[in-house]
Amino acid sequence: MINSTDFRTGLTIEIDGNVWQIVDFQHVKPGKGAAFVRTKIKNVETGAVVERTFNPNEKMPAAHLETRTMQYLYEADGMYTFMDTETYEQSELNTETLGDALNYLKENMEVNLQTFKGRIIGISLPNSVNLTVTECEPSVKGNTATGATKMAKLETGYEVRVPLFINEGDVLRIDTRTGNYIERA
Repeated sequence: MINSTDFRTGLTIEIDGNVWQIVDFQHVKPGKGAAFVRTKIKNVETGAVVERTFNPNEKMPAAHLETRTMQYLYEADGMYTFMDTETYEQSELNTETLGDALNYLKENMEVNLQTFKGRIIGISLPNSVNLTVTECEPSVKGNTATGATKMAKLETGYEVRVPLFINEGDVLRIDTRTGNYIERA
């Protein structure tokens, strides 16, 4: 059990059977009345962020997440198959569980699957991935000096804004946290 006065950013707690991660916290001691802890917590499964206030003597159970390195194998009928790199055990996830991670997922890519009480609740990708451009307008000589951008479709089907000098077949580094173009790889 974790006392609310011991909250730290990144700590995971269990509330009503759901896993919540503390995004922000603040210990408040008003002039009148009792002290309290104001927090911003994020549901690890759904991604919903909620503000909640705790009494300083309130205790919450710690949520221990397990992380396993798995390799993405293939997609069939909306189910995505992953293989544990140590035990070769396979797990299937649906599109709701994966969410935005589908925009960056390539076959044979290694990712970390987070489990809570034996149930897969999320996936964490590397901070950046390299994806090939499959469709975009052709570049024109002299378009490298301005800050203008165009849309490019990547091999996963994800569309991103890129500089005008990018061509089809280029390999781009994409930030998985923001979804933005970083550089050519």
